[in-house]
Amino acid sequence: MKRLLVFVLVLFFLPGCQSESDQKGEGASGPTRFVTIGTGGVTGVYYPVGGAISKLVNQKRDQYNVRTTVESTGGSVFNVNALMNGDIELGVVQSDLQYQAFKGLGEWEGRPQQKLRAMFALHPEAVTILAAADAGIDSVEDLKGKIVNIGAPGTGQRVNALDLFAVAGINPDTDLRAEGIKPAEAAGMLQDGRIDAYFYTVGHPNGSIKEAAAGTRKVKFVPVSERYVRDLVEKLPFYAPADIPVEPYPGVANEAPVPTYGVKATICTSTDVPEDLIYLLTREVFENLDNLTTLHPALAGLTQENMLQGLSAPLHPGAEKYFREVGLIE
Repeated sequence: MKRLLVFVLVLFFLPGCQSESDQKGEGASGPTRFVTIGTGGVTGVYYPVGGAISKLVNQKRDQYNVRTTVESTGGSVFNVNALMNGDIELGVVQSDLQYQAFKGLGEWEGRPQQKLRAMFALHPEAVTILAAADAGIDSVEDLKGKIVNIGAPGTGQRVNALDLFAVAGINPDTDLRAEGIKPAEAAGMLQDGRIDAYFYTVGHPNGSIKEAAAGTRKVKFVPVSERYVRDLVEKLPFYAPADIPVEPYPGVANEAPVPTYGVKATICTSTDVPEDLIYLLTREVFENLDNLTTLHPALAGLTQENMLQGLSAPLHPGAEKYFREVGLIE
């Protein structure tokens, strides 16, 4: 009988003989909930920033029964559509595209995405124009007649480039040869001489820009004139003046920060995601902000106050509940 008892106990504790609830991923407070964060290209800032948030939450995955994963996507437009389709639970979305999606403008003309909800804002993103130094591009006007990558369809940088062209009087269909490749490919194409410049709306420092700046072909940032920045901010209030730092890129020809315009990266969700889950995720991020700001250079300047800026869709009830509890909103 003793041998039989030992045999039964051994079987019980073998990995393959877990209880049905364990096999289903259930913990003390119910089944594990899975959260996918839609980000952007792997060389941009969205992907590692999503990874930083995921890492933060997953440190307590057993306590919360919540597991987060990060998905590389086509960017803001893709993430909004994926949120509305229920393919992801959280998505990184530029502040301008959050505005347009909720209002039914731009890519969503006449189709307001009424289920879109904001959680919080992250780092500022500068609309960056990187050009080959030998291409003769010293201003936005000099892009005429050049081969310029303005971003793949469905990306934020394409929208930002088209907004700039509108105030600068540039027709992308006739005044230049517009390409629609991914930023991950743009650096190599610039170095190979297949394009003259490319747009990238991104937080700095950035891997693609570093790659381009480290090549044998000299590169430089193209400034956006104060007049164009002013016109953009007046016309589209989700834009703001910005500067591109040159310190992270020792290979660029510029010697001082380069003026441009920018937006903010924001975390969005949808009304279909439960309130308690969004509350938990928001609380975890805000109560561990000191830790989060060390996980990526783009997050270094985050404060609880500036994380509520640039949000144009309504707050998700879960996020709003937390912000009211801690006095960030009345």
